[in-house]
Amino acid sequence: MKIIMFGTNACKDCVEAVKALDEKNADYMYLEFSESTANLKRFLKLRDTESIFDEVKEKGAIGVPCFKLSDGTLTLSLEEVLEKL
Repeated sequence: MKIIMFGTNACKDCVEAVKALDEKNADYMYLEFSESTANLKRFLKLRDTESIFDEVKEKGAIGVPCFKLSDGTLTLSLEEVLEKL
């Protein structure tokens, strides 16, 4: 399963997610956005349009790591992703 992970290396949860995915030899692409305006724009478009982020935004959080699964499903749960590997 190909996974797209949105995140930033400044976030400990994102760093831990990368480590966990690497340990599982997961097929994923990490779109790190603190150093890429293009990746940041892709993430913000999702964040601004997908209801999965509503609660996150209400809490004033960012919503990373965020995972887009090969079927288009979005999740903020690393555990959910690891279960599907």
